[in-house]
Amino acid sequence: MTNTDKSHAPQVKVPACYMRGGTSKGVFFKLSDMPQATQKPGQARDDFLLRVIGSPDPYGKQTDGMGGATSSTSKTVILSSSSQPEHDVDYLFGQVSIDRPFVDWSGNCGNLTAAVGSFAISNGLVDANRIPHNGIAVVRIWQANIKKTIIANVPICNGEVQETGDFELDGVTFPAAEVKVEFIDPSSGDSAMFPTGSLVDDLEVPGVGTFTATMINAGIPTIFLNADELGYSGTELQADINGDAKALAKFEQIRAHGAVAMGLVESVEQAATRQHTPKVAFVGAAKTYTSSSGKEVRANEIDLLVRALSMGQLHHAMMGTAAVAISIASAIPGTVVNAAAGGSERESVRFGHPSGTLKVGGQASHEDGEWQAKKAVMSRSARVLMDGSIRVPADAF
Repeated sequence: MTNTDKSHAPQVKVPACYMRGGTSKGVFFKLSDMPQATQKPGQARDDFLLRVIGSPDPYGKQTDGMGGATSSTSKTVILSSSSQPEHDVDYLFGQVSIDRPFVDWSGNCGNLTAAVGSFAISNGLVDANRIPHNGIAVVRIWQANIKKTIIANVPICNGEVQETGDFELDGVTFPAAEVKVEFIDPSSGDSAMFPTGSLVDDLEVPGVGTFTATMINAGIPTIFLNADELGYSGTELQADINGDAKALAKFEQIRAHGAVAMGLVESVEQAATRQHTPKVAFVGAAKTYTSSSGKEVRANEIDLLVRALSMGQLHHAMMGTAAVAISIASAIPGTVVNAAAGGSERESVRFGHPSGTLKVGGQASHEDGEWQAKKAVMSRSARVLMDGSIRVPADAF
């Protein structure tokens, strides 16, 4: 039988937008534009998004989809008019696994948050009365994964979102318009900000070692370690980590045991089904190093060094949600992050990452015997790369 004799389902066209937000890229959908079966959580939605991105791909390239074969570019976003009072848009984020048939809904993407306000305005999800003809539109975002409020300050020019500008972001090649993003009460979920009850723990990982760790729920659940305890300097770039299979396996073991310690999963085995969270990061005192672009980052320009892993790989820059965790942890004396930054009280921190530097503000207070995260603020940028329709085989979901 020839290929033309077979009966195959046609492709369906679904309105979508491919956007960069911060140092990430993703496919954005308006919920009401999606196929009926995918407008509610479940297998059909997951299967649809997997096919859109091109996963699972045993070749690790996502050639037959919109994904870019990295954790930063294997992302999807679903937006709708907000179900919450005093909010404009509901933002649901799906982190798509590259090599597994799995979409992780357990956390937020802070980088893509910078694009949410722009998409919401351009797609009629924000009341026109809230959008100035020129100036800043304040978009109130309900982050549905972690049930938190985020404010995006989106520049508007002549009634339309302004995307071009001269704001430079390390990890992004070209300048664009600055979008200030405010994460309100950014502790993750309903659990304590320090789920173990301690600012610092000895995290025991059988067969690997015991590590000094700060485990924090802020922005996204994150495990912070000291670079020197891992045998690193804190100046490492992606090639230093991602080509080392033993190192990646060690980090995954640390992540899994940390997830249990933080109460995110009940067992180490269950952690494999929750790839997006927690994140693992290691910190060190400020040192001069050369970034991935070849630019020198001098020790006197930064407060500390941070390297973070996402979806099993060292991130090329810094996840926005992890930057929130860094800012809050740096504001609290006694954490490994604050110690690496010099140990002083602070409301902002500039850290060095593989692509350069990032400054982020963080406010925390000690109330009723517990630390509370109040707000984290950072500047990102966003840009529409392409819009139109995604095409997906009709029998894929």
